[in-house]
Amino acid sequence: MSDYSNELLIAKKAANQAAEIIRNFSRKSNFQINYKGRNDLVTDADIAAEEKIIGVIKNHFPDDQILAEESSEEHVLPVERTWLIDPIDGTTNFAHGFPVFCVSIGLWKQQKPKMGLVLEVNSGECFYATAGEGAFLNETPIQVSAISESNHAMIGTGFPYNDMSLSTNYIRFFKWLLQRTQAVRRPGAASYDLCCVAAGRFDGFYEYSLNPWDVGAAGLIVKEAGGMITDWEGGDNWLFGERVVAGNADIHAFLLRAINEHFSAEELRL
Repeated sequence: MSDYSNELLIAKKAANQAAEIIRNFSRKSNFQINYKGRNDLVTDADIAAEEKIIGVIKNHFPDDQILAEESSEEHVLPVERTWLIDPIDGTTNFAHGFPVFCVSIGLWKQQKPKMGLVLEVNSGECFYATAGEGAFLNETPIQVSAISESNHAMIGTGFPYNDMSLSTNYIRFFKWLLQRTQAVRRPGAASYDLCCVAAGRFDGFYEYSLNPWDVGAAGLIVKEAGGMITDWEGGDNWLFGERVVAGNADIHAFLLRAINEHFSAEELRL
């Protein structure tokens, strides 16, 4: 049994309760949409779901730290046990009724990922992992794909919604990839994209302008499924570096090389 099996059970409980809140808002279509920035949405459902998740976690682990999208002002990771929470990853999808949005809950300790869970609300698919214990989808073990050639690979990505600093070059790189891979897809929720890498649906993934709660849970799931996740320079600053590339070993290496060939040294980092 994992050292974090109890934390995983609590994360599942919190995610399922949050998902029910989100579904209720979705069914009634009575949620309020506000803007935190250009194209950066927050709804009543985000707030209610986050409050539920934090309440469940604090009830069981009152001394733990919280880093949550809608309520955390400081974006730093303490060395103490810290839960990274995104109540709805894919809020824009949710607001438009597009069916890919997730509850993401991760636990880090000593600034290393220990537990991660991502629940896709519509399908009920629950991806999860604890450190050293492998990755799972609804109790079934998952692993990254064995695709090694880029022309046979399906790649996941995301487009920026408020940080357009790299958009011109990003679109140019997107076009380059379209000509050298089997397909490129953009579901609109980074936590789900990374879980698709873990489950072998995507062979690789890249994106910029990401937040720690977008990747804090799913990054561990990728690693426990046998995959690789780094920043765009190939380093470990993928949680706060805002630039992520992931995949099986071969496709991760392909994407990393290509990114470094297409983006300047300044564009590769914050």
